[in-house]
Amino acid sequence: MGKSSKDKRDAYYRLAKEQGWRARSAYKLLQLDEEFNLFEDVTRVVDLCAAPGSWSQVLSRILIKGEKFGRTGWQDRQERDRQYVYGDEVGKAHGGIHEVEAVGEEKELKPREGVKIVAIDLQPMSPLDGITTLRADITHPSTIPLLLQALDPETFDPAATSAPHPVDLVLSDGAPDVTGLHDLDIYVQSQLLWAALNLALCVLKPGGKFVAKIFRGKDVDLLFAQLKLVFERVRVAKPRSSRASSIEAFVVCEGFRPPEGFKASLDNPLGAGATLPANPDMAKEKTKPYRKMREDGIIELEFGSEDEDTQGDIRWVAPFLACGDLSAYDSDASYHLPKDRQSLDPIQPPTAPPYKRALEMRKAAGGAYGKTKGMST
Repeated sequence: MGKSSKDKRDAYYRLAKEQGWRARSAYKLLQLDEEFNLFEDVTRVVDLCAAPGSWSQVLSRILIKGEKFGRTGWQDRQERDRQYVYGDEVGKAHGGIHEVEAVGEEKELKPREGVKIVAIDLQPMSPLDGITTLRADITHPSTIPLLLQALDPETFDPAATSAPHPVDLVLSDGAPDVTGLHDLDIYVQSQLLWAALNLALCVLKPGGKFVAKIFRGKDVDLLFAQLKLVFERVRVAKPRSSRASSIEAFVVCEGFRPPEGFKASLDNPLGAGATLPANPDMAKEKTKPYRKMREDGIIELEFGSEDEDTQGDIRWVAPFLACGDLSAYDSDASYHLPKDRQSLDPIQPPTAPPYKRALEMRKAAGGAYGKTKGMST
Protein backbone atom coordinates (compact mmCIF):
# COMPACT_ATOMS: atom_id res chain seq x y z
CA MET A 1 0.00 0.00 0.00
CA GLY A 2 2.90 2.35 -0.66
CA LYS A 3 2.31 5.74 -2.27
CA SER A 4 4.48 4.91 -5.27
CA SER A 5 2.69 1.65 -6.06
CA LYS A 6 -0.27 0.94 -8.32
CA ASP A 7 -2.54 1.26 -5.28
CA LYS A 8 -2.14 5.04 -5.47
CA ARG A 9 -4.43 5.00 -8.53
CA ASP A 10 -6.82 2.47 -7.00
CA ALA A 11 -10.20 3.96 -6.09
CA TYR A 12 -10.73 1.49 -3.24
CA TYR A 13 -7.33 2.30 -1.76
CA ARG A 14 -8.18 6.01 -1.72
CA LEU A 15 -11.64 5.32 -0.30
CA ALA A 16 -10.13 3.20 2.46
CA LYS A 17 -7.91 6.07 3.55
CA GLU A 18 -10.75 8.60 3.35
CA GLN A 19 -13.20 6.47 5.32
CA GLY A 20 -10.71 5.32 7.93
CA TRP A 21 -10.26 1.67 6.91
CA ARG A 22 -6.87 0.12 7.52
CA ALA A 23 -6.71 -1.50 4.08
CA ARG A 24 -8.71 -1.70 0.87
CA SER A 25 -9.54 -5.33 1.64
CA ALA A 26 -12.30 -4.07 3.95
CA TYR A 27 -14.47 -3.50 0.88
CA LYS A 28 -14.08 -7.16 -0.12
CA LEU A 29 -15.70 -8.27 3.14
CA LEU A 30 -18.40 -5.60 2.85
CA GLN A 31 -19.30 -6.70 -0.68
CA LEU A 32 -19.35 -10.35 0.39
CA ASP A 33 -21.75 -9.37 3.16
CA GLU A 34 -23.99 -7.58 0.66
CA GLU A 35 -24.29 -10.78 -1.36
CA PHE A 36 -24.44 -13.44 1.37
CA ASN A 37 -25.63 -11.55 4.48
CA LEU A 38 -22.73 -12.93 6.52
CA PHE A 39 -23.39 -10.97 9.72
CA GLU A 40 -27.02 -11.91 10.28
CA ASP A 41 -27.46 -13.15 13.89
CA VAL A 42 -23.66 -13.25 14.33
CA THR A 43 -22.08 -12.32 17.66
CA ARG A 44 -18.99 -14.56 18.01
CA VAL A 45 -16.35 -14.36 15.27
CA VAL A 46 -12.79 -15.55 14.72
CA ASP A 47 -10.65 -13.61 12.21
CA LEU A 48 -7.61 -15.55 10.98
CA CYS A 49 -4.60 -13.92 9.32
CA ALA A 50 -6.08 -10.62 10.42
CA ALA A 51 -3.17 -8.13 10.01
CA PRO A 52 -3.28 -5.24 9.35
CA GLY A 53 -6.81 -5.53 10.73
CA SER A 54 -9.20 -4.27 8.05
CA TRP A 55 -11.60 -7.23 8.38
CA SER A 56 -11.46 -6.99 12.18
CA GLN A 57 -12.19 -3.30 11.82
CA VAL A 58 -15.31 -4.10 9.79
CA LEU A 59 -16.41 -6.56 12.48
CA SER A 60 -15.80 -3.99 15.20
CA ARG A 61 -17.78 -1.24 13.50
CA ILE A 62 -20.72 -3.47 12.54
CA LEU A 63 -21.04 -5.82 15.52
CA ILE A 64 -19.64 -3.80 18.41
CA LYS A 65 -20.42 -0.20 17.41
CA GLY A 66 -23.60 -1.02 15.50
CA GLU A 67 -22.81 0.89 12.31
CA LYS A 68 -24.53 -0.08 9.08
CA PHE A 69 -22.41 -1.38 6.21
CA GLY A 70 -22.73 -4.25 3.79
CA ARG A 71 -26.17 -5.88 3.59
CA THR A 72 -27.80 -3.76 6.31
CA GLY A 73 -26.45 -0.56 4.78
CA TRP A 74 -27.69 -1.61 1.36
CA GLN A 75 -31.17 -2.39 2.73
CA ASP A 76 -31.24 0.98 4.48
CA ARG A 77 -30.39 2.79 1.26
CA GLN A 78 -33.05 0.85 -0.64
CA GLU A 79 -35.69 1.77 1.94
CA ARG A 80 -34.82 5.45 1.87
CA ASP A 81 -34.83 5.49 -1.93
CA ARG A 82 -38.26 3.84 -1.92
CA GLN A 83 -39.57 6.41 0.54
CA TYR A 84 -38.17 9.21 -1.58
CA VAL A 85 -39.60 7.89 -4.87
CA TYR A 86 -43.08 7.26 -3.46
CA GLY A 87 -43.28 10.61 -1.75
CA ASP A 88 -42.83 9.48 1.83
CA GLU A 89 -42.29 12.42 4.16
CA VAL A 90 -39.36 10.72 5.86
CA GLY A 91 -37.64 10.12 2.55
CA LYS A 92 -38.21 13.71 1.41
CA ALA A 93 -36.95 15.08 4.71
CA HIS A 94 -33.67 13.19 4.32
CA GLY A 95 -33.28 13.87 0.64
CA GLY A 96 -33.65 10.26 -0.49
CA ILE A 97 -31.00 9.19 -2.98
CA HIS A 98 -29.31 12.60 -2.82
CA GLU A 99 -28.12 12.21 0.78
CA VAL A 100 -27.98 8.46 1.30
CA GLU A 101 -24.62 8.30 3.03
CA ALA A 102 -25.27 11.26 5.29
CA VAL A 103 -28.58 9.81 6.37
CA GLY A 104 -26.95 6.52 7.37
CA GLU A 105 -24.63 8.36 9.75
CA GLU A 106 -27.51 10.20 11.43
CA LYS A 107 -29.32 7.02 12.45
CA GLU A 108 -28.96 5.76 16.00
CA LEU A 109 -26.32 3.06 16.41
CA LYS A 110 -27.50 -0.33 17.68
CA PRO A 111 -24.59 -2.40 19.04
CA ARG A 112 -25.15 -6.15 19.46
CA GLU A 113 -25.03 -7.86 22.82
CA GLY A 114 -22.57 -10.57 23.78
CA VAL A 115 -20.13 -9.86 20.95
CA LYS A 116 -16.81 -11.72 21.07
CA ILE A 117 -14.22 -11.25 18.32
CA VAL A 118 -10.76 -12.84 18.29
CA ALA A 119 -8.16 -11.89 15.66
CA ILE A 120 -5.05 -14.01 15.02
CA ASP A 121 -1.96 -13.29 12.93
CA LEU A 122 1.79 -13.83 12.95
CA GLN A 123 2.35 -10.13 12.29
CA PRO A 124 1.78 -7.40 14.91
CA MET A 125 -1.52 -5.56 14.64
CA SER A 126 -2.63 -2.28 16.15
CA PRO A 127 -5.37 -2.76 18.77
CA LEU A 128 -9.05 -2.25 18.00
CA ASP A 129 -11.94 -1.55 20.34
CA GLY A 130 -13.48 -4.78 21.59
CA ILE A 131 -11.13 -7.05 19.58
CA THR A 132 -8.95 -9.67 21.28
CA THR A 133 -5.75 -10.01 19.26
CA LEU A 134 -3.40 -13.00 19.34
CA ARG A 135 0.02 -13.24 17.74
CA ALA A 136 0.19 -16.91 16.82
CA ASP A 137 0.67 -19.36 13.96
CA ILE A 138 -2.60 -20.90 12.76
CA THR A 139 -0.70 -23.89 11.33
CA HIS A 140 0.64 -24.95 14.75
CA PRO A 141 -1.42 -27.13 17.14
CA SER A 142 -0.49 -24.90 20.11
CA THR A 143 -2.73 -22.17 18.68
CA ILE A 144 -5.91 -24.09 19.57
CA PRO A 145 -5.55 -23.69 23.38
CA LEU A 146 -4.70 -20.01 22.96
CA LEU A 147 -7.80 -19.46 20.83
CA LEU A 148 -10.07 -21.39 23.18
CA GLN A 149 -8.76 -19.40 26.14
CA ALA A 150 -9.32 -16.12 24.32
CA LEU A 151 -12.89 -17.09 23.43
CA ASP A 152 -13.89 -18.28 26.92
CA PRO A 153 -11.33 -17.15 29.51
CA GLU A 154 -13.67 -17.90 32.45
CA THR A 155 -14.48 -21.49 31.47
CA PHE A 156 -11.23 -22.44 29.73
CA ASP A 157 -10.21 -26.09 30.05
CA PRO A 158 -6.57 -26.81 29.04
CA ALA A 159 -7.49 -30.39 28.09
CA ALA A 160 -10.32 -29.35 25.73
CA THR A 161 -9.91 -29.53 21.95
CA SER A 162 -13.12 -27.70 21.01
CA ALA A 163 -14.86 -24.53 22.18
CA PRO A 164 -17.58 -24.94 24.86
CA HIS A 165 -19.35 -21.97 23.27
CA PRO A 166 -18.72 -22.27 19.49
CA VAL A 167 -18.51 -19.25 17.21
CA ASP A 168 -20.91 -18.23 14.45
CA LEU A 169 -18.40 -17.15 11.80
CA VAL A 170 -14.76 -17.83 10.92
CA LEU A 171 -12.97 -15.54 8.46
CA SER A 172 -9.60 -16.02 6.78
CA ASP A 173 -8.09 -13.42 4.45
CA GLY A 174 -4.60 -14.87 4.61
CA ALA A 175 -2.34 -15.37 1.62
CA PRO A 176 1.37 -16.19 1.25
CA ASP A 177 3.95 -13.85 -0.23
CA VAL A 178 3.42 -14.60 -3.91
CA THR A 179 6.42 -15.62 -5.99
CA GLY A 180 4.86 -15.27 -9.43
CA LEU A 181 4.98 -19.03 -9.95
CA HIS A 182 1.24 -19.73 -9.97
CA ASP A 183 1.49 -23.45 -9.26
CA LEU A 184 3.66 -22.84 -6.21
CA ASP A 185 1.53 -19.95 -4.97
CA ILE A 186 -1.67 -21.99 -5.32
CA TYR A 187 -0.13 -24.90 -3.43
CA VAL A 188 1.07 -22.74 -0.52
CA GLN A 189 -2.28 -20.96 -0.38
CA SER A 190 -4.12 -24.29 -0.29
CA GLN A 191 -1.99 -25.35 2.70
CA LEU A 192 -2.84 -22.11 4.46
CA LEU A 193 -6.52 -22.67 3.72
CA TRP A 194 -6.19 -26.23 5.04
CA ALA A 195 -4.84 -24.90 8.35
CA ALA A 196 -7.59 -22.27 8.57
CA LEU A 197 -10.27 -24.88 7.92
CA ASN A 198 -8.92 -27.26 10.55
CA LEU A 199 -8.84 -24.50 13.13
CA ALA A 200 -12.38 -23.46 12.14
CA LEU A 201 -13.64 -27.01 12.67
CA CYS A 202 -12.51 -26.79 16.31
CA VAL A 203 -14.51 -23.63 17.12
CA LEU A 204 -17.36 -23.43 14.60
CA LYS A 205 -20.89 -24.27 15.73
CA PRO A 206 -23.27 -26.44 13.65
CA GLY A 207 -24.85 -24.22 11.04
CA GLY A 208 -21.97 -21.74 11.20
CA LYS A 209 -20.22 -19.98 8.31
CA PHE A 210 -16.67 -20.08 6.99
CA VAL A 211 -15.21 -17.53 4.54
CA ALA A 212 -11.66 -17.82 3.22
CA LYS A 213 -9.48 -16.55 0.40
CA ILE A 214 -8.48 -19.02 -2.30
CA PHE A 215 -6.40 -18.95 -5.47
CA ARG A 216 -8.35 -20.33 -8.40
CA GLY A 217 -6.27 -22.96 -10.18
CA LYS A 218 -6.91 -25.93 -12.41
CA ASP A 219 -7.69 -28.26 -9.49
CA VAL A 220 -9.85 -25.88 -7.47
CA ASP A 221 -12.93 -28.07 -8.02
CA LEU A 222 -11.37 -30.67 -5.72
CA LEU A 223 -11.16 -28.07 -2.97
CA PHE A 224 -14.84 -27.18 -3.38
CA ALA A 225 -15.83 -30.84 -3.25
CA GLN A 226 -13.85 -31.34 -0.05
CA LEU A 227 -15.50 -28.35 1.61
CA LYS A 228 -18.89 -29.70 0.55
CA LEU A 229 -18.30 -32.68 2.83
CA VAL A 230 -18.67 -30.55 5.97
CA PHE A 231 -20.83 -27.64 4.74
CA GLU A 232 -24.31 -27.65 3.26
CA ARG A 233 -23.66 -24.80 0.81
CA VAL A 234 -20.34 -23.92 -0.78
CA ARG A 235 -20.05 -21.01 -3.19
CA VAL A 236 -17.14 -19.08 -4.62
CA ALA A 237 -17.34 -15.31 -5.03
CA LYS A 238 -15.27 -12.58 -6.65
CA PRO A 239 -15.85 -9.13 -5.07
CA ARG A 240 -15.74 -6.16 -7.40
CA SER A 241 -13.04 -4.61 -5.22
CA SER A 242 -10.80 -7.60 -6.02
CA ARG A 243 -8.77 -6.91 -9.14
CA ALA A 244 -9.74 -8.90 -12.20
CA SER A 245 -6.05 -9.50 -12.92
CA SER A 246 -5.75 -11.38 -9.61
CA ILE A 247 -6.45 -15.11 -9.33
CA GLU A 248 -7.83 -14.65 -5.83
CA ALA A 249 -11.43 -15.39 -4.95
CA PHE A 250 -13.33 -16.16 -1.77
CA VAL A 251 -15.05 -19.39 -0.84
CA VAL A 252 -18.24 -18.86 1.20
CA CYS A 253 -19.32 -21.96 3.15
CA GLU A 254 -22.63 -21.96 5.02
CA GLY A 255 -24.40 -24.54 7.15
CA PHE A 256 -21.58 -26.32 8.99
CA ARG A 257 -22.50 -29.98 9.48
CA PRO A 258 -19.72 -32.05 11.09
CA PRO A 259 -19.92 -35.80 10.45
CA GLU A 260 -21.21 -37.94 13.28
CA GLY A 261 -18.46 -38.73 15.75
CA PHE A 262 -16.05 -36.23 14.19
CA LYS A 263 -13.51 -34.70 16.60
CA ALA A 264 -11.50 -31.81 15.27
CA SER A 265 -7.81 -31.56 16.12
CA LEU A 266 -4.77 -29.97 14.51
CA ASP A 267 -2.77 -33.06 15.46
CA ASN A 268 -4.97 -35.14 13.14
CA PRO A 269 -6.67 -32.63 10.81
CA LEU A 270 -9.76 -33.91 9.05
CA GLY A 271 -8.70 -37.47 9.83
CA ALA A 272 -5.55 -37.19 7.76
CA GLY A 273 -3.36 -40.25 8.06
CA ALA A 274 -6.18 -42.61 9.03
CA THR A 275 -5.62 -46.16 7.89
CA LEU A 276 -8.12 -48.47 6.24
CA PRO A 277 -9.11 -51.68 8.05
CA ALA A 278 -7.14 -54.75 7.14
CA ASN A 279 -9.96 -57.27 6.79
CA PRO A 280 -9.54 -60.33 4.51
CA ASP A 281 -13.31 -60.84 4.38
CA MET A 282 -13.76 -57.41 2.86
CA ALA A 283 -11.13 -58.32 0.30
CA LYS A 284 -13.40 -61.11 -0.92
CA GLU A 285 -16.56 -58.97 -0.96
CA LYS A 286 -14.92 -56.11 -2.82
CA THR A 287 -17.65 -53.80 -1.50
CA LYS A 288 -15.92 -51.79 1.27
CA PRO A 289 -12.56 -49.99 1.49
CA TYR A 290 -9.77 -52.10 2.92
CA ARG A 291 -5.99 -52.53 2.92
CA LYS A 292 -3.82 -55.61 2.84
CA MET A 293 -0.14 -56.44 2.59
CA ARG A 294 1.09 -58.87 -0.05
CA GLU A 295 3.79 -61.45 0.49
CA ASP A 296 6.33 -59.26 -1.25
CA GLY A 297 5.66 -56.44 1.25
CA ILE A 298 3.60 -54.19 -1.05
CA ILE A 299 0.43 -52.72 0.47
CA GLU A 300 -2.69 -52.83 -1.68
CA LEU A 301 -5.58 -50.40 -1.15
CA GLU A 302 -9.09 -51.23 -2.34
CA PHE A 303 -11.76 -48.51 -2.31
CA GLY A 304 -14.79 -50.64 -3.12
CA SER A 305 -16.53 -51.92 -6.20
CA GLU A 306 -16.25 -49.88 -9.36
CA ASP A 307 -19.81 -50.84 -10.25
CA GLU A 308 -21.33 -48.83 -7.41
CA ASP A 309 -22.78 -45.38 -8.05
CA THR A 310 -21.72 -45.34 -11.66
CA GLN A 311 -25.03 -44.04 -12.96
CA GLY A 312 -25.41 -40.33 -13.54
CA ASP A 313 -22.93 -37.49 -13.33
CA ILE A 314 -21.48 -37.31 -9.82
CA ARG A 315 -19.30 -34.27 -10.53
CA TRP A 316 -20.19 -31.26 -8.40
CA VAL A 317 -19.24 -27.69 -9.34
CA ALA A 318 -19.47 -24.82 -6.88
CA PRO A 319 -21.60 -21.84 -8.03
CA PHE A 320 -19.61 -18.72 -8.89
CA LEU A 321 -20.97 -15.28 -8.01
CA ALA A 322 -19.64 -11.80 -8.68
CA CYS A 323 -20.15 -9.53 -5.66
CA GLY A 324 -20.53 -5.77 -5.73
CA ASP A 325 -23.00 -3.64 -7.62
CA LEU A 326 -22.07 -2.52 -11.12
CA SER A 327 -22.33 1.08 -9.92
CA ALA A 328 -19.34 0.44 -7.63
CA TYR A 329 -15.80 1.38 -8.58
CA ASP A 330 -13.74 -0.89 -10.81
CA SER A 331 -10.58 -1.91 -8.97
CA ASP A 332 -8.65 -2.20 -12.25
CA ALA A 333 -9.67 1.22 -13.56
CA SER A 334 -8.03 4.62 -13.04
CA TYR A 335 -10.14 7.61 -12.08
CA HIS A 336 -9.29 11.31 -12.41
CA LEU A 337 -8.81 13.12 -9.13
CA PRO A 338 -9.88 16.71 -8.37
CA LYS A 339 -7.14 19.33 -8.50
CA ASP A 340 -7.46 20.27 -4.84
CA ARG A 341 -7.23 16.69 -3.59
CA GLN A 342 -4.80 15.93 -0.76
CA SER A 343 -3.34 12.45 -0.40
CA LEU A 344 -3.75 10.92 3.07
CA ASP A 345 -1.29 8.63 4.81
CA PRO A 346 -2.38 5.07 5.66
CA ILE A 347 -4.05 4.54 9.03
CA GLN A 348 -1.49 1.83 9.82
CA PRO A 349 1.86 1.49 8.06
CA PRO A 350 2.55 -1.79 6.21
CA THR A 351 3.65 -4.62 8.48
CA ALA A 352 7.14 -6.07 8.22
CA PRO A 353 7.37 -9.11 5.90
CA PRO A 354 8.33 -12.45 7.46
CA TYR A 355 11.59 -12.51 5.54
CA LYS A 356 12.77 -9.10 6.81
CA ARG A 357 14.99 -10.60 9.52
CA ALA A 358 16.48 -13.03 6.97
CA LEU A 359 17.44 -10.11 4.74
CA GLU A 360 19.03 -8.29 7.66
CA MET A 361 21.05 -11.37 8.63
CA ARG A 362 22.20 -11.88 5.05
CA LYS A 363 23.22 -8.22 4.81
CA ALA A 364 25.15 -8.48 8.07
CA ALA A 365 26.91 -11.58 6.72
CA GLY A 366 28.25 -9.73 3.69
CA GLY A 367 25.43 -9.13 1.27
CA ALA A 368 23.39 -11.00 -1.27
CA TYR A 369 24.07 -13.95 -3.56
CA GLY A 370 25.73 -16.01 -0.81
CA LYS A 371 28.62 -13.60 -0.27
CA THR A 372 30.04 -13.44 3.26
CA LYS A 373 32.66 -11.32 4.92
CA GLY A 374 36.22 -12.48 4.61
CA MET A 375 35.69 -14.24 1.28
CA SER A 376 37.53 -13.07 -1.81
CA THR A 377 35.71 -12.75 -5.10
